[in-house]
Amino acid sequence: MENGNNSKEKISFVIPCYRSEATIAGVVSEIIETMNTMPKYTFEIILVNDSSPDDTIGSIRSLCTQYPFITGIDLAKNFGQHAALMAGMRAADGDIVVCLDDDGQTPANEVGKLLEKLEEGYDVCYASYGKKQHSGFRNFGSKVNELMTRIMLGKPKELYISSYFAVKRFIVDDMLRYEQPYSYVIGLVLRATKNITNVEVNHRAREVGSSGYTLRKLFALWFNGFTAFSIKPLRIATFIGCVCACSGFLYGIYTIIKKLVLVDVQAGFSALMSVLVFIGGMIMLMLGMIGEYVGRMYLCMNNSPQYVIREVIRGNHPEE
Repeated sequence: MENGNNSKEKISFVIPCYRSEATIAGVVSEIIETMNTMPKYTFEIILVNDSSPDDTIGSIRSLCTQYPFITGIDLAKNFGQHAALMAGMRAADGDIVVCLDDDGQTPANEVGKLLEKLEEGYDVCYASYGKKQHSGFRNFGSKVNELMTRIMLGKPKELYISSYFAVKRFIVDDMLRYEQPYSYVIGLVLRATKNITNVEVNHRAREVGSSGYTLRKLFALWFNGFTAFSIKPLRIATFIGCVCACSGFLYGIYTIIKKLVLVDVQAGFSALMSVLVFIGGMIMLMLGMIGEYVGRMYLCMNNSPQYVIREVIRGNHPEE
């Protein structure tokens, strides 16, 4: 537990919570047991309730009552995992911030492996898994997210990104400079440093409930990732537009030559309609992409909140 020795490094555990009424107490107990075996560190735990529909906030209140080093944050509505992480990081004051899941699948008792990598000089350490115990749907989502971050955000191919990671204070401070909506933690980390590594840990099977990520939420996460921190989609749109324009020009030349050589040739209605539909669809797609960027700029200019905190709970003393 925490003590008054200020010479020790402080670890802040940030845990976004959603549908974790039955699991969060076990995660907290494992953190406490693990940190009691690591006397070189002090620690705190920050639990962020992302407007969970079950009684997760009740479990958080109970834990805050039991342990003075636990802080509970209750968000006013469901802002998403990454917004919850940002809220927790802003409340953290540790020298190192460790983020992990609320369902017990990420092993808190192996946090020492991540901390050792930071002691070696790395700025960020992500946990990697020999075998993930997620469903096929979640594994597919992870693969798509990995591909997106590699193409759009410049993530090194060999780097594995997960929800279990440790990050040094100065990186967290840089991440917190971002105050706009549509936060994306991976993008914030990658824009701050490339001094990132992996360490392998076990990945446990889920014992209670199911993942809070739906196809809609995963799609929103991917889309947010490559529009919030990259202009590559616009460059890809420009490239496709150039390709279509060149193809149309070359096809026009081909049609003229064919007409001169074969006088009786007739224009094909089906081919013409196919080209028009294809080009029209591409134009609408590109306009939609540009509109998404413009819409996000509009929301940022109107100071749309990254998250809204209903209540902060510290021990027995709630604060509005």
